[in-house]
Amino acid sequence: MYFAALLARTEDGWKASDTELDDVETLSDLADLARESSPDEDTVLVLIEQEDAWFGVVRVDGEDDPRIYVSDAAAAARSSYGEILLTDELLGRDPDDGDDLDALDLDGTEDGESDEDEDDDGARATGSADAVPHGPVGDPQILDDLGVSEKELRLMSTEAVTEIAESLGASETLETVR
Repeated sequence: MYFAALLARTEDGWKASDTELDDVETLSDLADLARESSPDEDTVLVLIEQEDAWFGVVRVDGEDDPRIYVSDAAAAARSSYGEILLTDELLGRDPDDGDDLDALDLDGTEDGESDEDEDDDGARATGSADAVPHGPVGDPQILDDLGVSEKELRLMSTEAVTEIAESLGASETLETVR
């Protein structure tokens, strides 16, 4: 189960709105959606979580490029919403190398291979697992100036959206859209 919400910082505090990501296909689309929720170019956080798997934070400050943090890139890569966040730049890949998420076989097998072809740590022998690392990627200091340190962010559980909202003083606001 997924949950996605926008938290926009305003003069009066945080304003929350739930959001449908069905029409969002790219990070640019997501950033535009965030910007539309705050006409004053205030900070907007897009919080996305997949229950018991991963969470992501996208921060949009006015017209600046969005900043991204994903708690587990490998888990997010198996999600259509996660794929939006996992850009080549975020994963440290050259966009011209031909290795993109659409070309990856993310079910753990190649055509004709069985799951038994995995090595001890679960990575596929083909090496494409290296393209999407297990664990966090992105900017771990994305919320530092808002009171959530890098260490706190990395230690957050799968209830991270709630934990982030509590740290920002916006938990009641977020609960109105949950």
